[in-house]
Amino acid sequence: MKRIWMKIMIVITLLICSIPGTAQASVSVSARSAVLMEQESGRVLYEKNAHKVSRIASITKIMTAILAIESGKMDEMVKVSSQAVRAEGSSIYLKPGEKIKLENLVYGLMLRSGNDAAVAIAEHVGGSLEGFVFLMNEKAREIGMENTHFANPHGLDDHEDHLSTAYDMALLTRYAMENEAYREISGTKIHRAPNPTESWDRVWKNKNRLLTEKYKYSSGGKTGYTKRAKRTLVSTAQKDDFELIAVTLNAPDDWNDHIQMFESAFADYDIAEILAEGKVKGIKDTFYKNKVYLDHSFVYPLTSDEEELIKVEYRLKKAPKDSEDIRNQDLVGRANVYLEDKQIASLPVYYKGAEAEKKSLFDLFKSIFTSVAGIGKHG
Repeated sequence: MKRIWMKIMIVITLLICSIPGTAQASVSVSARSAVLMEQESGRVLYEKNAHKVSRIASITKIMTAILAIESGKMDEMVKVSSQAVRAEGSSIYLKPGEKIKLENLVYGLMLRSGNDAAVAIAEHVGGSLEGFVFLMNEKAREIGMENTHFANPHGLDDHEDHLSTAYDMALLTRYAMENEAYREISGTKIHRAPNPTESWDRVWKNKNRLLTEKYKYSSGGKTGYTKRAKRTLVSTAQKDDFELIAVTLNAPDDWNDHIQMFESAFADYDIAEILAEGKVKGIKDTFYKNKVYLDHSFVYPLTSDEEELIKVEYRLKKAPKDSEDIRNQDLVGRANVYLEDKQIASLPVYYKGAEAEKKSLFDLFKSIFTSVAGIGKHG
């Protein structure tokens, strides 16, 4: 899916965070609120009341899962409290006093939406429900979930101020999908966990029917339902290197909503590599020519009609009079990317002089020589 975009207007200006643009796919969904976001750039490809504050039900558990994973305690054994066992609604049928690995609790949380698992995780990771809720809201602020407030780890309607938006939940999912352990758990169809009081293992099948049966490009997600929130759903999909996040809140036909959004985006967009990592070409200034580089690439979903609307502007510091006034790896400017008149990215531009290139070439030959000579790290 990834293409290198060649039809780009480059503007060089001697002067001395990525802001996603918004498109709108031609889809119609049953959901009261919805959003479709591209994973790498964060560009919103479709939205419907995306910032409307609503109840979110069990998609709350995405936050619970990522906090558990980031706690570094996944191998620890959790003693299940009576409070956890008494949690209402969906359950993985934990028993009071039993010990279960935190990792297995997260699988039970994500695949079977266990509210008992959510409480057990919260008590172990946060020290208490209140302590864990504090962590949830701290993480929400860190991610930029501006219209979100968590009041519990499971999403039950036991608080009036447990609320979020489709957009904020997409931000959370984008953040969580950067974690390999979360990706693995979210995309698991069936998981087995030991059952210490029985002769058989617990076997959990994922409730996400997009993943298990309905959509071949599905890569994970989380279902949700309460009487007040109605059906909520977060799902992810991947086709080649094109990754998408869909969120629907209060959606009677959520499976089809998500499939429609995904299919529309896969049909209408390609992932374009607008800026490549490495040496910047096209700089005409004699001081900077062949001596500046980008430390990472920039890719972005574009329609064919948007191809001609991309412009890249390099804004560089005025060149110093003496080359000794600038060092290798110094920040010397920005590469600003525009879609029409809207800035969608700004990447740092660094200096790399001839001495650095000679050194890197020397290191390359040195590594080849030592490899051929059979000299390893220990001589």
